[in-house]
Amino acid sequence: MRELRTAGTRAEALSTNASEKIELLQNAVERVIRGKPEAVRLAIVTLLAGGHLLVEDVPGVGKTTLAHSLARALDCSFQRIQFTSDLLPSDVIGLSIYNQHNSVFEWKPGPIFANVVLADEINRTTPKTQSALLEAMAEHHVTVEGKTHALPEPFIVLATQNPIEHHGTYPLPESQLDRFMLRLRMGYPGPADEKQILRDREHAEPLDEMHAVMTAEEVLELQTAVSEVSVDDAIVDYLMRIVSATRSSDMLDLGVSPRGTLALFRAAQALALTEERSYCIPDDIKRLVVPVFAHRLAVSSRYSSAMRRSEEAEAVLFEIMKTISVPL
Repeated sequence: MRELRTAGTRAEALSTNASEKIELLQNAVERVIRGKPEAVRLAIVTLLAGGHLLVEDVPGVGKTTLAHSLARALDCSFQRIQFTSDLLPSDVIGLSIYNQHNSVFEWKPGPIFANVVLADEINRTTPKTQSALLEAMAEHHVTVEGKTHALPEPFIVLATQNPIEHHGTYPLPESQLDRFMLRLRMGYPGPADEKQILRDREHAEPLDEMHAVMTAEEVLELQTAVSEVSVDDAIVDYLMRIVSATRSSDMLDLGVSPRGTLALFRAAQALALTEERSYCIPDDIKRLVVPVFAHRLAVSSRYSSAMRRSEEAEAVLFEIMKTISVPL
């Protein structure tokens, strides 16, 4: 019993210490991203869970600004890749260049070799170039000419994309979508928030005034703390019932993968830590089901509607959630 009490006290102390760092990060980003606390919180959850984030919405609502502000708040290396139709895989991961003076090939790493990588408008490049990210996002290394190059830690890809129905876009394949832990939408700001955005930028750009509030080492410490958040068997069973329902639903051609199951599990742990808890609750799962699962699903053509594909998947998930009993 004494060991259990000691473990519980240690977990609570860790949660309190983590919450102070997380609050600093949240406040720093929210000074730039006005009126979107949930979007900021989910971006931080993705970072702490060791995942990658896909931000999908129409142009001009702050997708790239969210990625920039999170990167500025971290004392980590940062690279931006502007995805275009003529971008090549070597432009992303790097290549070997022949050095005539030394008569050897020298490895020149690409912009993927950074702690925080902004993949801006990722669906405006060809599938061939999109695939350059697959190994990096799943395994945190890249292989070129038979040699493996490790990526720096922590490593997170923050990708933005316009809705796939827009002109000049290439839909991301299922294998690519499955590597994003969360997908979120920014949405338009409310009138009061939009007015504050104008005032914030009246004399200066808030991004230029940001400074780092968290180091790479602190990010790694928090990622370790996330893995120590406890998840009761009842909550795991609740998660598994949702996953099973997506795989057996007549409305879906493609259910949630095991990678998606693990993504929700880890994201729930990260969300609990951001809310000063050393344990998960059912609401963590309910809150994250749509942002973690919706982009992984393929709705059957028999049930297609006038909604966008992403909205159809969300509607199916909401229906599934109504049929799953929540643990008490």
